[in-house]
Amino acid sequence: MLHLSVVLCTHNPRPDYLARVLAALKLQTLPPDRWELLLVDNASKEPLAGRIDLSWHPRARHLLEEKTGLTHARLCGITAAQGELLVFVDDDNVLRADYLAAGLKIAADYPWLGAWSGSCIPEFEVEPAAELRPWVAGLVIEKLTVPLWAKLPTATIACPMGAGLILRRQQAEHYRQLVMDDPRRARLDRCGKQLNGGGDTDMALCGFELGLGTGRFPTLELTHLIPAARLTLDYIIGIHEGFGHAGVVLNTLHQPGFSPGRPRWGGARLWVKNWLWRVAGKSRVERCLRLAEEKGKLRAQREMAPK
Repeated sequence: MLHLSVVLCTHNPRPDYLARVLAALKLQTLPPDRWELLLVDNASKEPLAGRIDLSWHPRARHLLEEKTGLTHARLCGITAAQGELLVFVDDDNVLRADYLAAGLKIAADYPWLGAWSGSCIPEFEVEPAAELRPWVAGLVIEKLTVPLWAKLPTATIACPMGAGLILRRQQAEHYRQLVMDDPRRARLDRCGKQLNGGGDTDMALCGFELGLGTGRFPTLELTHLIPAARLTLDYIIGIHEGFGHAGVVLNTLHQPGFSPGRPRWGGARLWVKNWLWRVAGKSRVERCLRLAEEKGKLRAQREMAPK
């Protein structure tokens, strides 16, 4: 069995970004005979198999997932992977040259962990507007200085991000079965223009059922390429609506006894909260983002409420 499977999921990728992602994989210090590369084309308008050359890697394969959505692309990769560890890489993640080797060492040093990742260093195509600067961390940006790990069925500071997420094979297969048994889990990830999130957290937390924890390590580092289109208020509002949605769905799935509640008085509730935040002196941007989170919660309550 191979040591690692790199699962690179993409949908209509930006060519220059994908080229940098693949170039970073080509420079990995871990010898290529110890890992495989799976490029999962998630229903791109122009199929990637005839355009992206993977011949530089002896164990590379093109995969096609026609059902749109990040969860479906990840499941395709999990089904095809042959490695003991699965490394999920987005099409805007440039891994540091020792990323795979460091991930393999963590697997040996921390056998009680099932999921882990590391630091995400941003590379902005344009500088974010001053009013948006306090909120760009929502685009998955963080520099770690110390290792963090936990064995808890909840999203603590030790819960890894989806960018560069590493899973043990046992946990990846367990997650795949969970999604097959409960399709609601697929709503936690992006599909088309809807900016849902939380699928990576679901993947990480499901290991608790197997007695495995989560971790984040500064020895794992990648550069997150952030295009100008993601540095707008509308985009960040969409991300925050996804945060609100994911919080309700994840708590429903992972916290015994948690009830999502019912989406009562939705419009009136949002109006009252917005008025209270205005009185409290919250900025326009903060009010917009908080309202987006409340809208996400209401949408999740509709989806998760008992029938």
